[in-house]
Amino acid sequence: MKVLLIIEQCNPNWPSVPLVGFQLFQALNAIADVTLVTHGRNQADLEQHTITPKRIVYLHESAFIRNYYQIATAWLPGGMANWPLYHVLTYPIYAEFNHQVYRQFKAAVAQGAYDIVHVITPMMPRYPVKLIRACGTTPFVLGPVNGGIPFPKGFSRVAAQEFAYLNFFRALGRWLIPGYLATYRKADRILAGSVYTHDWLQDSLGVSSDRLALLPENGLDALFLQSQPRTLSSELLRILFVGRLVPYKCADLVIAAIAQLSATEQQRVQLTIVGDGPQRPFLEQQVQQLHLQQQVQFVGWVPQAETRNYYLQSDVFCFPSIREFGGAVVLEAMACGLPCIVADYGGIGEYVTPETGFKLPPTSREALTAGIVQSLQILLHEPDRYAHLSQAAIHRATTFSWPHKAQQILKHYQTLIDSHTAVHTSTSTKNLSTFT
Repeated sequence: MKVLLIIEQCNPNWPSVPLVGFQLFQALNAIADVTLVTHGRNQADLEQHTITPKRIVYLHESAFIRNYYQIATAWLPGGMANWPLYHVLTYPIYAEFNHQVYRQFKAAVAQGAYDIVHVITPMMPRYPVKLIRACGTTPFVLGPVNGGIPFPKGFSRVAAQEFAYLNFFRALGRWLIPGYLATYRKADRILAGSVYTHDWLQDSLGVSSDRLALLPENGLDALFLQSQPRTLSSELLRILFVGRLVPYKCADLVIAAIAQLSATEQQRVQLTIVGDGPQRPFLEQQVQQLHLQQQVQFVGWVPQAETRNYYLQSDVFCFPSIREFGGAVVLEAMACGLPCIVADYGGIGEYVTPETGFKLPPTSREALTAGIVQSLQILLHEPDRYAHLSQAAIHRATTFSWPHKAQQILKHYQTLIDSHTAVHTSTSTKNLSTFT
């Protein structure tokens, strides 16, 4: 099966979307004849990685766009990342890449050189794909796309800190960006990374259900998967948080929950916070004000591969993020056998089940904090439940392995190819019959 895989952000050394793009490429590259098209900024890192050097096409940005990026990002404020404004200002960079892909591959795609054209990144559902114009008889797959979930109503203050008031740019995009609506209306299959995005594509863009499929974008590296469930080995409950220290990740609620435990219970818990970000000084001050220096330690940022050591040294993963599209850290924790305490909202609320952890409704800061307290108390006072949660977490995590996800995508490819072949054969037969 010849696949043209377009992944603008595909990098083994960068976190979040670029890493997901690379991992999907690597998994699909193992089972299909893949031609990867990516941005030139990824070349050095991809060439240093141990991948099968098949066909990778690097598209480099022009001098104009290089200079534009430096000027555009200079307008962004320091401190908290202003993602809505960042996506608007950097759109011309993607637009150039999008046009380069079309110019270089339109003829080959139109002539049927590939069985499938699949665009994976950008993942946010706000970008057009010009190459879809050439996909007359070649199936076109988009995604997994994800994002755009609003903040819960009880967290308006956090929403303001994250510049949510600028999200109106997203609504304007569908009318102002050329080819945006056409991409979603013509795509043969759109993989939605979450239930929210799946429903949004139907309700807001009018995508029919037969062209939609649910496929969470995050997968699991085999490095994290454990074969045996965990058991609580001591009276101390070791809690772990891994993530950027920004308001919507809600590490402060984990600290606040520990403060609400009884004095005896506090002596039985230890929280390790792995990660860094602009909220760290505030969190450190919170720990001091609540006199929790003995219960909470900050590790700072560590490479992703090293986080495995922290999962294996912990008993429970607490990650009450209120606006998480993917949340790969939750899958990694589950794979290591950790029951998870999460907000039942966005992607992480779909990973965790009642059998693998605790899903808490984020109706307000107070309610979410109270839910964390209750979950920790259950683990502290009902240790017999722990082994069952751990075993179920590992079992569920295995279904998110990258090879498994690649096989799921391959099934979508084959279904679309068979469908296109049947339509083409039927049309050809009808035309021949008419001619005869």
